[in-house]
Amino acid sequence: MEQTKEDRIKAAGLRAKQEAEERRQQSVSNSQNLQPEVGGRNGPEPTRYGDWELKGIISDF
Repeated sequence: MEQTKEDRIKAAGLRAKQEAEERRQQSVSNSQNLQPEVGGRNGPEPTRYGDWELKGIISDF
């Protein structure tokens, strides 16, 4: 039995969803295995917001 184009697209979509879920689970397990940062800054990651503050001086990049 030949698959139609629509069937092939659905199958590819299901494979992609399954692969994405496997990657998501692997990412979670990898992040749980990381050791805590020593001497890091408190609070959220400053580079995430496009600026950095060090000793009261702020620089945007």
